[in-house]
Amino acid sequence: MSAPTLERRLAPRPSETRGFASVSRSPETRTTYHYERVRAATSGMIETAGRTFLLVMAVKHFQTGAMGKAAVAAGGSVGMLLTPLVLWVVTHARWRVAQAASVIAIIGCVGFLLPVIWPATWIFIVGSIIGMAASSAGLPLMTQVYQENYPTAERGRLFSRTVMIRIAAAVVFGDLAGRWLENGVGHYRHLLLVFSVASALAAWCLHKCPSRPSESERGSHPLRPLRHVADDPLFRRTLISWMLMGFANLMMLPLRIEYLANPEKYGLDFHPTAVQIAWITVVVPNIARLLMNPIWGKLFDRMNFFVLRMTLNVGFAIGITAFFVSNSLPGLVLGAIVFGISEAGGDVAWNLWVTKFARPDHVSDYMSVHTFLTGCRGVLAPMLAFYVVGQVSLPVLGGVSALFILAATSLLLPEWRRGRGAPDESVIAGKVSE
Repeated sequence: MSAPTLERRLAPRPSETRGFASVSRSPETRTTYHYERVRAATSGMIETAGRTFLLVMAVKHFQTGAMGKAAVAAGGSVGMLLTPLVLWVVTHARWRVAQAASVIAIIGCVGFLLPVIWPATWIFIVGSIIGMAASSAGLPLMTQVYQENYPTAERGRLFSRTVMIRIAAAVVFGDLAGRWLENGVGHYRHLLLVFSVASALAAWCLHKCPSRPSESERGSHPLRPLRHVADDPLFRRTLISWMLMGFANLMMLPLRIEYLANPEKYGLDFHPTAVQIAWITVVVPNIARLLMNPIWGKLFDRMNFFVLRMTLNVGFAIGITAFFVSNSLPGLVLGAIVFGISEAGGDVAWNLWVTKFARPDHVSDYMSVHTFLTGCRGVLAPMLAFYVVGQVSLPVLGGVSALFILAATSLLLPEWRRGRGAPDESVIAGKVSE
């Protein structure tokens, strides 16, 4: 009996759609899924660094100024700004994409290690930027890995299962790290060492993932993929909407730590400890993400993409408003829960949406454009946020951000009415017909 083709092995049987028997039918899928589950745990730990603990260190230990805090908050976005350059280099060097991502993770390991060895403020800021930038610089490379190794019918579900592990790791580690810092902010060096080890383990997992060299076109400059913005009207409109929503969300994200770490300044009814800050910004929203992630994964595979995106936008607007208009613990927890529910869907949509828009050989190109623009707003948004927060109150700024998100949602209404964006093939075919 001849061996089944790759396509047959990747195609799930109807009777197997509820489980993962289909995963075992492809060695590439099985191996990727195995190591991605291990890497997910390290990603959850590093995620808490960018969202909470690096800023807590900047505020409470190093007492950095507004620009220092903004620089630390923008570290992951710096990596996204570099994604077109990373993709261009990897494409021209003909490196396998997962192995290239592994090298980037090693660079992140070194970044987190620098302030452990030399605990100066500027070293901490630079090391934080390098560590978090490395965690995001390889995202378009991994999108190609998912495109190649995860079957279309299960891509959202498989990805969401690894995200669940990442979220669970973030919940557990967020609580433990918060308690560790509560015993003394001076323990930050041990925490940075943990982030460095996590990056090294992530590099090992990435090295084990099967992949091919980048399928991106070997253009004359790193920004060549931006031509898709001009050539693809649907892609362009979606990116504009995402820019409005993402800018508002990224502007308010670091201000959560600023809000909680300065209770007298912002009139909170209580003085949050390091543990409470970790629970409100990491544990509570991540529990909500953990519970909702598998649901959003299935919806991504089956639902009209634009309806999904608009639903998530409304959730983000409600979460931001609820968080920053409240000065009590119950209100802050409620805002954190709503934000976590929306973020669960955002995890899947943000990482995989280009697979519904691009041809397989253009997926990494489309993703590099998406991450580059995310990096642009991610660098600018914290700087603007920490500047504006000295001019207007946080509730007012939160309300303005919510309006930006609602405006972004309205831009997608025409696509929803046309019913486009459900399966990959219909979106791509729809773009060709325009």
